[in-house]
Amino acid sequence: MPADPRTRLSSWRKPGPRFLFSIFGGKPANSWILAFARMTALGLTAALLVSPPAVAQSDSAAKCAALATTEFGGIQDAPTQVMSAKYAPATADLPAHCDIIGNIQPHIGIQMRLPDAWNGKFLKQGCGGLCGGLLTAGCDEPLRRGYACIVSDMGHKSTPLDGKWAYNNLQAEFDFGIRATHVNAVAGKAITEHYYGKAPARSFYNGCSTGGRQGMVEAQRFPYDFDGIIAGAPVIDETGDAMTLVWSVLALQDKAGKPLVSSDDLRLVNRAAIAKCDADDGLKDGIIGDPRTCSFDPKELQCKGAKTKDCLTQAQADGVRKVYQGPVNSKGQALYTGGALPGSELNWIQQYVVESGISTYERFMGDLFRYMGFSPDPGPEWKLSDFDFDRDYKRIGMMEALYTGSNPDLRKFKAAGGKLLSYQGWDDQSVVPLNVVDYYDTTVKTMGGRAATEAFFRLFAVPGMNHCTGGVGAWAIDYLSAMEAWVEKGVAPDMLLAIHPNRALSFPTRFPIDPAAVKFSRPVYPYPVEARYAGQGDPNDAANFRPRDPTK
Repeated sequence: MPADPRTRLSSWRKPGPRFLFSIFGGKPANSWILAFARMTALGLTAALLVSPPAVAQSDSAAKCAALATTEFGGIQDAPTQVMSAKYAPATADLPAHCDIIGNIQPHIGIQMRLPDAWNGKFLKQGCGGLCGGLLTAGCDEPLRRGYACIVSDMGHKSTPLDGKWAYNNLQAEFDFGIRATHVNAVAGKAITEHYYGKAPARSFYNGCSTGGRQGMVEAQRFPYDFDGIIAGAPVIDETGDAMTLVWSVLALQDKAGKPLVSSDDLRLVNRAAIAKCDADDGLKDGIIGDPRTCSFDPKELQCKGAKTKDCLTQAQADGVRKVYQGPVNSKGQALYTGGALPGSELNWIQQYVVESGISTYERFMGDLFRYMGFSPDPGPEWKLSDFDFDRDYKRIGMMEALYTGSNPDLRKFKAAGGKLLSYQGWDDQSVVPLNVVDYYDTTVKTMGGRAATEAFFRLFAVPGMNHCTGGVGAWAIDYLSAMEAWVEKGVAPDMLLAIHPNRALSFPTRFPIDPAAVKFSRPVYPYPVEARYAGQGDPNDAANFRPRDPTK
């Protein structure tokens, strides 16, 4: 008989099936890819041999439909109701699975996909922005790999940039900040155990941006939920990062609230920054390897006379410098860990500044501070220019208590055997890279040094990557396979292979990537180690790069 879903589940760390997926299928594109493909071929074959056979479709459909009348209200800490359960036959894109929609009391919406050919594992996929919807596309890739996968709206219904749901709604803010991801893990694993008759052998979490914050909160507050957590571009401090984005938007406006710079001005700045710092990593390839070391000053572009398309006014140069600097008070004291870095300027277009209308972050951060950043909420009349950088940074700690993922004490997570893989794009305009780096450095000090930390937590800083995905660098990385190898085989990720495609890829990225879609590849090493061109060989091939530790 299937296990009673009301029973407390405690067996999440049994050895599971060993799966190792190659990033590439078909004929490899270069020597590095060839080596990688050879290494993973046996793993793929083994995975196929041990995959459980799919049950008959009619049996699966009946089994799936039964979930709609199954009582899950007794799941401890996460009383759940399945509202619909529909069987989805296999398509060219996705395997056959049971698709369920439900609710965790009081208001957390969930959607789960339970494959016929289950790999014995469970995965929780995070959301983005302020969440508010069921982004089932995040489960597509895990489902193809055989995972039972769950997504959530985080306790409210909205669009990702809309914060009105939080207005005087402490329960929704609590769910969004702390509770939703944890009860997703509890309920999702209970439903999975009921459906398959046994508990998942392994449990994983994957998310970026707000999803990255969810992962950090899990490691810090609920260290027993997941064996492996992938936390991309984590919003370590929800209100602190939001304050930085408010600062950046205001820095690029004049006193009347009009745009201070144009899109062409930002393209000019970007070209100048790359020209100044491109070769710092040993190769001129249009990518700044580590923008922290970039000495570019926008004053270098300041006009000697009248404004032209090839120079900046003093006010424009000052505005760009303020973005790099990050928020300060009237005494010049830093209020955060800096702002967006040189090389990211093209991402400021639309995000920080538009030549007409309202920018993404003027709208987004406006809602965040109107309805969820302060206590009490100032309401719909509040505007970005109302933020007082001498006073309001002292007030954001009240609500940040619900959202923060900044605790560097990960002893319980480490003791539970958990593994944490975080990644951050250097060109990210949405999550300040320096804050993520600062969190990692602080964790290293807290946990007893670099070696002790790298045993369970590694950060990968990706040159030329934007927010979560895309950019001029190599950014398509199979984080899930790396995490599987770390948790299930004890193979720590000493290097991740990153790809820059020559055409658009779906997001989340589907693996394996067609070799014909590869423009160039790069190795990405655990921070603070950097990839440096070896000085010979094809610079488009990751095999011709070597690790360099700038701390040694």
